[in-house]
Amino acid sequence: MHERDATPTDRLQGYRLHIDPVGARALHECLPPAAWERFAATTGRGGGGFGFRDERLRRLLVLDDPDAEPERAHHSVSRVTLREILLDGLGDAVRFGRRFTRYEPEGGRTTAHFADGTSTRCDVLVGADGAGSAVRAQLLPHARRVDTGITAVAGRLPLTPGTRAWLPPELLAHATAVVPRAAAGMFLAPHELDRDGYLMWAYAARDLEIGADGPRRAVADRVHHWHPDLVRLVGETPHDTVSRWPIRTSVPVPAWEPSLVTLLGDAIHSMTPMRGVGANTALRDAAVLCRNLVEREPLAAIADYERRMRRYGFAAVGASLRSARQFVSGNAAGKAVFRTALRVFEAVPPLKRAAFRERGADRRSF
Repeated sequence: MHERDATPTDRLQGYRLHIDPVGARALHECLPPAAWERFAATTGRGGGGFGFRDERLRRLLVLDDPDAEPERAHHSVSRVTLREILLDGLGDAVRFGRRFTRYEPEGGRTTAHFADGTSTRCDVLVGADGAGSAVRAQLLPHARRVDTGITAVAGRLPLTPGTRAWLPPELLAHATAVVPRAAAGMFLAPHELDRDGYLMWAYAARDLEIGADGPRRAVADRVHHWHPDLVRLVGETPHDTVSRWPIRTSVPVPAWEPSLVTLLGDAIHSMTPMRGVGANTALRDAAVLCRNLVEREPLAAIADYERRMRRYGFAAVGASLRSARQFVSGNAAGKAVFRTALRVFEAVPPLKRAAFRERGADRRSF
């Protein structure tokens, strides 16, 4: 495996990941037992359950997850911890500082070239090099990613005795989507391990302009009339944990001729974060491709994998884009209907169970 980062600890930033049952099953299938047990033991509290509230923190709907075996449960995991688990035991099998530049098919095999002048020959080349994939640029040069017009700002408030004293307990119990009347949305998710942890928040809107005072001020100005605890949450978040990024999405591409070069994860189906399924879809890719390569000849394995991946991967892209648009919708009537529907489901438990039994909670995650 070739990794463009110079060392295993080059990227020790980022927010928590929500691993849903699809991702958990994939990890359980692919990881050695000891690594899986480490994953299950180190995931933080805050992975299960989901709530909807308005901008005044009035309860709209809360969905609880039943207890389940780890491989069928929801988990909150630090990106850093998951990266460590995935690298554990690989040793020299991972070569760091290798930024891929191009590949060349050669006599039934493929040669991958890297920026440092090195190269390697392989039976199968898998591009798992993210949304800006150089492998995709060569394999599918017509594949595009586009800007949705949505800007997101996210931050992390450390969970200390001081912040816990004023934070509403319901915001620490599970992930929460804030559904305001305005054309915007906010997502909050706690990540706790023992006494350490943080409350991650993300605010998104179409017309969010970041001025000279930075992204935190831009959000503070937008939410100043919301519940005081949400205002305080933004205001007390350390500047160095707040980041801004434009929300982009891949554009589905028609089927291509299978070869011994393929793609997985964001390299082929990057999506908005509003549905929280990007990482889980990538883990599903890995499990399907791995299983196929064990059971079939490489070309047949890749052809079947790509056929299946295009179906569920681009379905996830479409669902995530719809969620992003709903998240920042300026349709006041539509939002009013949505909020009313959530209250009705909350007030009538049998109706709530019927509506969400199959679909589960819509866990938006940044």
